[in-house]
Amino acid sequence: MPTKRKVAGSERDPLVGARAIGPADPNERAEVTLRLRPRNKEKLEGRLRKLASAPRRGSKVQQHLTREEFESEHGAAPEDIEKVATFARTAGLAVVETSASRRTVVLSGTVAALSQAFGVHLETYEHPGGTYRGRTGPVHVPVELAGIVQAVLGLDDRPQARPHMEIQGGRGNIHWHAGGTSYTPIEVARLYGFRPGGGAGVCIGILELGGGFRLNDIRTYFSNLGVVPPPSVTAVSVDHAGNNPTGDPGGPDGEVMLDIDVAGAIAPSAKIVVYFAPNTDRGFLDAVTTAVHDPVNRPSVISISWGAPEANWTRQAMLEMDQAFQAAAALGVTICCASGDDGSSDGVPDGHPHVDFPASSPFVVACGGTRLNASGTSIVSEVTWAGSGGGFSSVFPLPDWQSRAGVRPPAGGGARGRGVPDVAADADPATGYRVRVDGQDCVIGGTSAVAPLVAALIARVDLPRRGFVNPSLYTHPNFFYDITVGGNGAFHAGKGWDPCTGLGSPRARSFPRPTGRRGSGHSGGRGVRRKVGARS
Repeated sequence: MPTKRKVAGSERDPLVGARAIGPADPNERAEVTLRLRPRNKEKLEGRLRKLASAPRRGSKVQQHLTREEFESEHGAAPEDIEKVATFARTAGLAVVETSASRRTVVLSGTVAALSQAFGVHLETYEHPGGTYRGRTGPVHVPVELAGIVQAVLGLDDRPQARPHMEIQGGRGNIHWHAGGTSYTPIEVARLYGFRPGGGAGVCIGILELGGGFRLNDIRTYFSNLGVVPPPSVTAVSVDHAGNNPTGDPGGPDGEVMLDIDVAGAIAPSAKIVVYFAPNTDRGFLDAVTTAVHDPVNRPSVISISWGAPEANWTRQAMLEMDQAFQAAAALGVTICCASGDDGSSDGVPDGHPHVDFPASSPFVVACGGTRLNASGTSIVSEVTWAGSGGGFSSVFPLPDWQSRAGVRPPAGGGARGRGVPDVAADADPATGYRVRVDGQDCVIGGTSAVAPLVAALIARVDLPRRGFVNPSLYTHPNFFYDITVGGNGAFHAGKGWDPCTGLGSPRARSFPRPTGRRGSGHSGGRGVRRKVGARS
């Protein structure tokens, strides 16, 4: 009788272009995160079904759980945590951290002990970007933990995701207006109908898998924008990562500052908390669960500008990340994710459409891109940006709220699941955003800019279903300008939702005004708009 069972969906292949160059150092110490099963899973699924149902006029809004209630009802059971701790002691591993709300147990040990405990062979792989500790095949756990442990992450520390940003003019030509036009985030917000200010009483979480920010850059940038005092920005360390600027504006620092500058300029009264984690599947998931269940900062909206094609993820990592987003929905936390900058291929060179994860999760707002041209305070044209990631998931099925809205996957085969993106906004680096990175002023675009823009919008308005907002968005087409021109490769924009720009770009003045403690500004706005064929 086998003493171990494989963890479903944990199979790994080497990175494309990587080769094994020898066994991993058996004496190297490493950490792994184990995700445990939730309590009352059926009850949570029922709550999520109610949140996903079509909002009806006059219907009672589904109440969200507090973080304390979620831990009590749906966190990991104490007896499950203790069983994992017992296994760790037997295997010569140390328990570093446990969290019932995040359903995680972090274990540490030598590579030799971890390999033995989880039935894997760890090797060192060389690839064009460097080296990583990797494995092939599945991960195993003892039979007595097979129904308890849903994922084991961290044995393989390959880079998992990439930032979805592009610098105008390329890495070697970082200048304002180089190769195109540019806008401040405030100018883009004004074009979409935002009024100045807003975000008081709200915390916006931003997830980063590298790089960092400099407070002097933040002070200088917002002073130049006339935003005084600047937004409050703090950093939270996840899995030993931290705020570590590289000095390279074309590297991850550019992503970090783009996210902060866009969110902070559009919702200057909001508190911004940046969660820094390693760029691994473990780091990514731990950053999400840390932010969603943060009992101190309690973000109500989270922006994620990193991702990778669904094919680059293990199924266990995707499903656990999706469950973390489900927890966010139950807590009333909105997640906004960039849809990618490589069009319908998402950078996969096989000639077929692919979508980016985590944008393909049904429980996030997937944010695509447009090319925005303006004159003064009016938009002259807005068309699909060719780099806008979009298509249909091969992992997550088409949600009812998309089906009700008329979203139809293409006939003739191919992926037929959840449609990406949900919304869009200016992302073309040729019409990009002016930001400040490592003491330099530069222009950056990409769907990375759209995620914090939409997050700031959500922070400033009151939707019928706060948190898991997608069902509400799809029942309010008047919230968006329909983008009907352009394409992203395999798909073309058209009337209504499409896999290039989703429902369209924000018509911010149509969103409900904020009430109570959620913010002091509102999303109204005047502004003359010229009707053009690119949007309706």
